[in-house]
Amino acid sequence: MSSSHPVSLPESHRSVSLPSAGMRRAWVFMGPAFLVAVGYMDPGNWATGLAAGSAYGYSLLSVVLIASLMAMVLQVLTARLGIATGKDLAQLCRTRYSARTAWGLWLMAELAVIATDLAELLGSAIALNLLFDIPMVVGILLTVFDVFLLLLLQQRGFRLIEAVVITLMTSISFCFAIELWLSQPNWTQAATGLVPSSSLFAEKDMLYLALGILGATIMPHNLYLHSALVQTRAFADTLPAKQEAIRYATIDTVLALTFAFFINAAIVVLAASVFHVNGKTDVAEIQDAYQLLSPMLGAGLASTLFAIALLASGQNATLTATLAGQVVMEGFLNVRLPAWQRRLLTRGLAIVPAVLVAWWFGAHGTAQLLVLSQVVLSLQLPFALVPLWMMTKDARLMGAFVNPLWLTWLTAVIVAMIIGLNLTLLWNFFFA
Repeated sequence: MSSSHPVSLPESHRSVSLPSAGMRRAWVFMGPAFLVAVGYMDPGNWATGLAAGSAYGYSLLSVVLIASLMAMVLQVLTARLGIATGKDLAQLCRTRYSARTAWGLWLMAELAVIATDLAELLGSAIALNLLFDIPMVVGILLTVFDVFLLLLLQQRGFRLIEAVVITLMTSISFCFAIELWLSQPNWTQAATGLVPSSSLFAEKDMLYLALGILGATIMPHNLYLHSALVQTRAFADTLPAKQEAIRYATIDTVLALTFAFFINAAIVVLAASVFHVNGKTDVAEIQDAYQLLSPMLGAGLASTLFAIALLASGQNATLTATLAGQVVMEGFLNVRLPAWQRRLLTRGLAIVPAVLVAWWFGAHGTAQLLVLSQVVLSLQLPFALVPLWMMTKDARLMGAFVNPLWLTWLTAVIVAMIIGLNLTLLWNFFFA
């Protein structure tokens, strides 16, 4: 069903009412960025973080930090765009670009959503296998049913979705806090790892992992999603109201992505402190990490906590991937499908390669597919970043909320760095 004047996420658009004043008003504004932050700590991050920490110790923590800071800038821009224009990034791409360009951007965005969903269903299936010994193929097929979880939550209001997501995020952080307490990392070396090293560009495998971290951290679908989520709040269509909404959206984004940074850093630190220092430099698979954690830490609870956090991560991220898929399809195509149809379509496209790889290559193949999905996401980034940069510096579109010159240049540097890393990866892949 189409509409001449569609809104983002119509079931939830302006559905969250705001108190008139006080701390409670500020509190109600908080939440959209935490849904976005879920994508920054999904199972794809686990695969790349474990591989980075076991192979290179604390060295790639600098990439996690840089990617997180880049993400904060980009997500603040998407929130500004959605609040200032009343449209999401996908809708603006459809209306401002030619049909051919819009279709091309839609295909890239859909590929990113599928890659994201692929990582999440693989993570959930791996966790089910580790916790309950459910075969990988069966676990992958079981993830179809998480569509009903989202439908149930949507019927009960958007704030409930946010509450569930934040609760799961808290459980993940609790599990990792215990893991780090057990592993006793070298915090001095970890702090040193936050400083970038020139060796990143000297080693092909290290660059591949760095780009995987980048793809797992800054995700294309989040740029579309955030511009829609900020419109769930029922703020007035006035300049002061929009200024307030942008201010709180900025605070929300910084808090949420700082939380995500600590989770991502914890994955790398755990792998470095348990595996790398003990000579286990090839632990690139979640299953291997699960098997080694308990005996190497001397605590039977370590592996169980690891798997529980992984399951929470996969289920958490699948909620936001569903919403992102809805924003992308409705925004680019102006076509609306029932939520269950959209969910099954996205998950079905991700399930096919996952089942084939799990059946043919087993657990090792699914682990490689998980890392590859993150690199695919990184390669899709420019197709969302460039339109975002161009729109937020357009005074005719943004009005009073157009980016200041310093922010336009900072965004240009971030976009150029990401495109440069992508080109370097492709060159190394085909010619090195």
